[in-house]
Amino acid sequence: MKQIVFTLLVLLTLSNVVAQKSNPNYNSDLAKKLGADDYGMKKFVFVLLKTGTNKSTDKAFKSKCFASHMKNTDNLIKERKMIVAGPFFKNNNNYRGIFILAVDSVEKAQELLKKDKAITEKFLEAVYYDWYGSAALGEYLNTADKIWKIGF
Repeated sequence: MKQIVFTLLVLLTLSNVVAQKSNPNYNSDLAKKLGADDYGMKKFVFVLLKTGTNKSTDKAFKSKCFASHMKNTDNLIKERKMIVAGPFFKNNNNYRGIFILAVDSVEKAQELLKKDKAITEKFLEAVYYDWYGSAALGEYLNTADKIWKIGF
């Protein structure tokens, strides 16, 4: 019995060694710059935006709140704190859009969105999730700013 257990342990160990592969393209300086772990990943906060509870019909106030939303989004992108932002098309779940924030906690993400009046005035509801994704996602911003022609 001991021989069988020993053989199984050796096989499991070998299978882990064989299953792992190294990347011939690995760039340690870039990985460090982007905050990547050994898998090229890092922690972010994913924010799902849903229709909020504020049903105000005050168009000027609502417009002011959504202007604040766009300004805060733009500022966070310039600060490289927001990696991805975008709206959803109309859907049955009242999902409005997403953010992926380059912070490592929900509390930090909530702090970044305190200036967003569309969220604080409850036109939008933000739902926060810890998310593990490619550390290279931040490099997307280098290209994204070069391809839009007309801004919001």
